[in-house]
Amino acid sequence: MSARPRILLMGGLGRTEAGAPYVRLPRAYADAVWRAGGLPVCACAADGAADHARAFAGLLLTGGEDPDPAAYGQAVLNDTVQVDRARDDWERALFEAFCAAGRPVLGICRGIQAINVFLGGTLVQDLPAQRGLRHSDVTHTVRAAPGGFLFALFGAQFLTNSAHHQAVDRPGDGLVPAAWADDGVIEAVEGRSAPVWGVQWHPERMGPAHLALPDHGQLFERFVTRCAAD
Repeated sequence: MSARPRILLMGGLGRTEAGAPYVRLPRAYADAVWRAGGLPVCACAADGAADHARAFAGLLLTGGEDPDPAAYGQAVLNDTVQVDRARDDWERALFEAFCAAGRPVLGICRGIQAINVFLGGTLVQDLPAQRGLRHSDVTHTVRAAPGGFLFALFGAQFLTNSAHHQAVDRPGDGLVPAAWADDGVIEAVEGRSAPVWGVQWHPERMGPAHLALPDHGQLFERFVTRCAAD
């Protein structure tokens, strides 16, 4: 039996009442990676990004606080924008190390936004305020780009959940949109030449325990397969 590829999962950062730092990670991400055939490991050491890229087959950037707008040359728009600069710095180091090593990277929700910022793109900081759109706690259809990774998995149109107030505005260097909501919001990106993908919805919440939505386990299976191959 072949070994499961080790996938590094980046979670949110927090501190106990005594001030001790910790990493928090919703179990659904790890469960989705495990069901897809990977071995999920939560990132807990803030240093050694290059060592992590050598030791792990892929990187999964999960949901959480908003990337700091200062990274793409903007001031914070309003009080809905909650940033975590320490997480931004940690994730950037990991992202750059995994990309330099040619390791696959998948971003979910905040993850797609962070990837876009790391590659020089910009974000819509608050969809309700800037676009008059609501993408929080709703379901909607998504149109996949023909020839893209999502089109191959789910076809031209499919249903997703939605729990975000930010979105990709200008795609970063080397990224192309892979899917859009009907209102034009970019819902997914992929690298032109690098093994980098991002989705704005939460596929880890679209599995066996969430019968009201289609199962998006194939997305994790594709990612884990690529990690095992590279």
